[in-house]
Amino acid sequence: MTTLTSPHWSRVALITIDVQRDTLDGAPLEIPGTTAALPAIQRLAQVFRECHKPIVHVVRLYKADGSNVDLCRRRAVQGGARMLLPDSDGSQLAKELLPLPDTRLDVDLLLAGGIQNLDVSESVAYKPRWGAFFATPLHAYLQKHGVDTLVFAGCNFPNCPRTSIYEASERDYRLVLATDAVSGCYDRGKAELENIGVELMESGDIAEHVRLGNKDNPLAESGLQ
Repeated sequence: MTTLTSPHWSRVALITIDVQRDTLDGAPLEIPGTTAALPAIQRLAQVFRECHKPIVHVVRLYKADGSNVDLCRRRAVQGGARMLLPDSDGSQLAKELLPLPDTRLDVDLLLAGGIQNLDVSESVAYKPRWGAFFATPLHAYLQKHGVDTLVFAGCNFPNCPRTSIYEASERDYRLVLATDAVSGCYDRGKAELENIGVELMESGDIAEHVRLGNKDNPLAESGLQ
């Protein structure tokens, strides 16, 4: 049954959250489960690329002086903790997510509040706090591209993905969580998302819906939507 929260697969974008090298296994800001979720995130990104659907990689960047760092980590960064430092290898997107092997973040553009275009329909945005919509250009970018449905994947569900999903719900997006493509997910959190109309799906099922939605929208195949 179609409802007001049902995904529109022809108007969908993929949002990846904090899938950066410093959050992977053995890295300074290791988030358990993020490396394990990478293959599913990579599969989603590849399908969205093939179908010319927008992808936005939302990232964190911590200045060495701690001036833009959330309060709970500010002292650690000011004390010399090296994590997500601009221009460091650890702040870069996980290699598995790169559209091209030599892709690097334009940290000056991102920290200034801009959107970095990696390809025709693939971009990066910087968020200064947990939520992907707080003090970022994300909402305006998605509206410009006619997006009303978001698929979320990425790092550490209890913090940034969950906050971002609630922010997206406040803006009346139709929402999907890729349950096998996000780290830190747990049963109560998933039940709470369902209560606000979020669809819980695995990446393989999402991929099939995106492909079918692409067939229903002839402009998508040309990248003109």
